[in-house]
This record gives sequence, C-alpha cells and structure tokens, in this order.
Amino acid sequence: MLTKNFTNDEMRPIVYILNGPNLNLLGTRQPEIYGCETLADVEAACRRIGAKLGLEIEFRQTNAEFQLIDWIHEARLRAAGIVINPAALSHTSVARARCAEHVRISNPRGAYH
Repeated sequence: MLTKNFTNDEMRPIVYILNGPNLNLLGTRQPEIYGCETLADVEAACRRIGAKLGLEIEFRQTNAEFQLIDWIHEARLRAAGIVINPAALSHTSVARARCAEHVRISNPRGAYH
C-alpha cells in the first residue's frame, strides 16, 4: 500500500480501471441480477478509495473490443497498475487476453510470475 501523502503539485501514480461491454448499463439492465448500483456509482467509489491511497484514477468504459485493447496498450506506458473488468470479452476475446499477458498485472514491482 502507498503511504506517501501527495501534494497537489506532485504526480500521483495512475491506476487505470477499465470496463468492458454493457457495463454502462449497470443499475438499469436486470437490476434483480446485477443490482441497482450504476457504473457512475462504481466510479465514484473507486475515486474515493484512490484518493485515500494517493492514486490518480483513470476510469473508462467501452463497448468496443479494440478500444479496450488500445487502453491496455496506453496504460503500459502511463499506469502504475490496471484493474480490468472485460465483461463478456473475458470469455471471447483472444486479442484482449494476449494483450493483457504482456502487461504487468499481478506484480506491481515488475517481476513476472
């Protein structure tokens, strides 16, 4: 966990939170299964927690597979970490899986397992 308190003038580590297809419908699509919390509610919670940890949160959602892959590539250059919920793409996207294999997701210190 980060322990340093960042001032407004210092750059905070960036964490990308990426959300895949149909997650924009949270809270409205089948609330009896997925609940009433919207993606905006999830984003607000992530930003609150990120602020407490001294993290800048880059929160994004897309219904397009190529966009999710482009964001993963972008995060490789900018982010200290990625949290990803690929939604339906977790079952069907070979391209997303191959892309994520090359991102250091499991170990923030940079060593591959």
